[in-house]
Amino acid sequence: MAVKKTAAGTAPARRTPAKKAAPGKSAVRKDTAGKDTAEKAGAAEAAEQTGATTVVAKKSPGTATAATTAVPKARGGAVEAGDLAVRPGEDPWTPEEVEEARGELQSEESRLRAELDSSERALQGLMRDSGDGAGQDEADTGTKNITREHELALAANAREMLSQTEHALERLDAGTYGLCENCGKPIGKARMQAFPRATLCVECKQKTERR
Repeated sequence: MAVKKTAAGTAPARRTPAKKAAPGKSAVRKDTAGKDTAEKAGAAEAAEQTGATTVVAKKSPGTATAATTAVPKARGGAVEAGDLAVRPGEDPWTPEEVEEARGELQSEESRLRAELDSSERALQGLMRDSGDGAGQDEADTGTKNITREHELALAANAREMLSQTEHALERLDAGTYGLCENCGKPIGKARMQAFPRATLCVECKQKTERR
C-alpha cells in the first residue's frame, strides 16, 4: 500500500514543472520583444528630433568641375545696347548700331534662305535629268555631273552661312554678341560691324587658322 501511494504521489510532480516552464519562457520572449520595440521606437524618435534621417549631402558650388570652354552664357532679362561687349577704348554700342546690325543679319538670313531654296530646286532637277540619261554622250553626262557638284557646294555653303547668321541673331538677343566663343573676351565692335557673323576675336581666329 505504501508503494502505491508513493507512485501515485510522484506522478503529478513530474507533470507540474513542464506546465509552469512554458509560460515563463513566453513571458521572457514578450519582454525581449518589448524591449526591442521600445529601443527601435526610441531610436526613431531620436533620429526624428535630431534630423538624422533628413540629412542629405549637398555639393558645394566650389567643387564643381570647371568648364573647359570660355563660351559666354546668355544674360538674363532684357539686354540693352550698352551692355554688349566692346574692347577697351571703343565706344559702347548704341541702339541705332544694334538695330543696324540686326537688320543686316536678318536681311542676310532672308537672302541665304532664298539661295538655299533655289539650289535645292536646281539639285532636284539635276537628279531627275540624271535618271533619264540613257543615250546621252559622255560630254553631256560630264557637264551635268559638274553642274550638280557645283550646286551641291553652293547649297552646303549657303546652309553653313545661314546657320552662322541665325547663331549671330541668337547671340544678339542673348546679350553675348561681340564676345569671343573661345576665350570669352570682347571681339571688338569694329570687327563685329565688318563681320557681323564673327564668333572669335582676332587672336583666337589666327590661332585657329594656324592649326
